[in-house]
Formats: sequence, C-alpha cells, structure tokens
Amino acid sequence: QVQLVESGGRLVQAGGSLRLSCVASGRSFSRYAMGWFRQAPGKERDFVAAINWSGDSTYYVDSVKGRFTISRDDAVNTVYLQMNSLKPEDTAVYYCAADDNLSAVVAGTGHVSWGQGTQVTVSS
Repeated sequence: QVQLVESGGRLVQAGGSLRLSCVASGRSFSRYAMGWFRQAPGKERDFVAAINWSGDSTYYVDSVKGRFTISRDDAVNTVYLQMNSLKPEDTAVYYCAADDNLSAVVAGTGHVSWGQGTQVTVSS
C-alpha cells in the first residue's frame, strides 16, 4: 500500500480559497488513481473528487463542481485539491485516497489507502 499525508487545512472565511495537498510515499505514485473525500461531524465520509492515473480524467461530486479542482504532480508524488468559493457546508475533515483502481477510489471501498485527514473549517 501507499502511505498518504494530507496538509493545508485550516480555518477560512466563506468565499475564501484553500489548497489541500496529499503527499504519497511507498509504491509508484504514477500508477495510482487518487481521490479526496470529506467527513463532516456526525456524517459519513463522502466522495469529493478523483483523478485517474494519467491525470487526464477528473470526477467531482455535484456540490463542488465549478468550485474545486483536483490535480496531480507525479514529479513530487502529490495530489492537490484547490478549493474556491468555500461555503460553511464545506467544513469537514478531508481525506486523501489512493488505489490502482479508479472505481475503487471513487467508491472509497476495497483496498484503498487513506491518509489521516486534514481539518477544513469555513466560517460564515
């Protein structure tokens, strides 16, 4: 499995922007599809965005389309989540996910590797 470490979460005002980073170590990063999930207090962990191994296909939950962008830089084994026009309902712990199967990443099931999470808090 690949080890994942997220960073970049903090307190931000509504309408602001944040960029989350997830650095991967271990097996070959370029083989993996990558994703971001989030979990708000008292709720289940939900899919946010995913990117395939080559970086030419991306997927988003409807609530973040047009506001969030997922990207990857294989040279530094990192996947990013650029979050713009943040809303209070975006408040959650954000988790990075990795697997060589894109469907597994989108579903968050199977042998997906997870990071420890980074807290994003959006104040109104």
